[in-house]
Amino acid sequence: MEAHLTHVYNQIIARNPGEAEFHQAVREVFDTLGPVIDRNPQYTEAAVLERICEPERQIIFRVPWVDDAGRVQINRGFRVEFNSALGPYKGGLRFHPSVYLGIIKFLGFEQIFKNSLTGLPIGGGKGGADFDPHGRSDGEIMRFCQSFMTELANHIGPQTDVPAGDIGVGGREIGYMFGQYRRITNRYDAGVLTGKGLTWGGSLVRTEATGYGLVMFTNRMLGTRGLSFDGKTVSISGSGNVAIYATAKAQELGAQVITCSDSSGYVIDEAGIDLELLREVKEVERGRVSDYAIRRGSAATFVPGGSVWDVPVDVALPCATQNELDGDAAAALLSNGLVAVAEGANMPCTPQAILAFQKAGVLYAPGKASNAGGVATSGLEMQQNASRDSWSFDYTENKLAEIMANIHDTCAQTAEEYGHAGDYVMGANITGFIKVADAVIAQGLI
Repeated sequence: MEAHLTHVYNQIIARNPGEAEFHQAVREVFDTLGPVIDRNPQYTEAAVLERICEPERQIIFRVPWVDDAGRVQINRGFRVEFNSALGPYKGGLRFHPSVYLGIIKFLGFEQIFKNSLTGLPIGGGKGGADFDPHGRSDGEIMRFCQSFMTELANHIGPQTDVPAGDIGVGGREIGYMFGQYRRITNRYDAGVLTGKGLTWGGSLVRTEATGYGLVMFTNRMLGTRGLSFDGKTVSISGSGNVAIYATAKAQELGAQVITCSDSSGYVIDEAGIDLELLREVKEVERGRVSDYAIRRGSAATFVPGGSVWDVPVDVALPCATQNELDGDAAAALLSNGLVAVAEGANMPCTPQAILAFQKAGVLYAPGKASNAGGVATSGLEMQQNASRDSWSFDYTENKLAEIMANIHDTCAQTAEEYGHAGDYVMGANITGFIKVADAVIAQGLI
């Protein structure tokens, strides 16, 4: 890391103690910015790095609610409004017991550059709560969401901050929060949340967007080596929204997706994942992947615990959570003939894994580029809300495909321009950073 970047990074560590994920996200970006800082001394003179790494606003609040047994429960809610140089803050809400300020800051920091890459006028933010929706009744989730939104409503709006979903927050939770927002404000601001239901302001393709976009990006990346998904075996971690629709699009392109997973373990299905059965188990019944394996019969094997990355495949798409694919997992994948890996989750690969992939010459795409389809389609939902319009599925999917192709090509071109052809990490970080940095300088010291 260049000397000035090291100095700023050490300041960030000191100012944000104990936030390991945030430190990791900043380090991953800083490790690639040396050439940009050397070419653009104005960024150092204007303290752009320091300003981008300090959130514009950090909101922490109490979320009281009553469970089905009548007991009062207390959770902690967060919204980190990181950077609005390009537009209103935009980023999801995560409900998971692991959530704390450092997780939200890492996600919000990544979101700045991801949103920049989409080419849409949206800034970066993220939020959530240390609430675990797993095993809770619909009534408990509704009461929690209503309490959460009662405070969050003070800080969001279509021109200010537009949350969406993330882990633990799907259409059900967005619906409960949007209803409470309407009740509090007495306004039908459809653009205040994205990921809404199709009959009340949502966009076609939004549900599929992150998974679809991931596969679109990966297929274009494979194309740089004369390859495609057709005939490839694919491992996908997770079994939520991103994993399900990445499976769908990969299968559509001729791939054989043979894994899915959740916190209980993973499934190997050599015949190919039965997408409709997986959707029934996870989206309707809210069950476990072990239930999928039982229903699938002899075609599938459930492996409790273990690593889904031990399965030999051509393409790996980590779609579960941060730091799920470490150096040992990368070594296992590489020993089994891996061709490409692209991140569907946010920062699912550890630095050791990324280094291993890059040293081996494997195609590797960071999440801020490859999983940007979700927020891109959220931006398209905002456009439809602003114009009170509704686009067809095909039109919206084509717009998504255009955005993902542009992200890929821009990242590839930037990496080549800076002497690191094929390095999508450097390409994504530099492309996203320059756009935000220039806007920060143009708007003065704020």
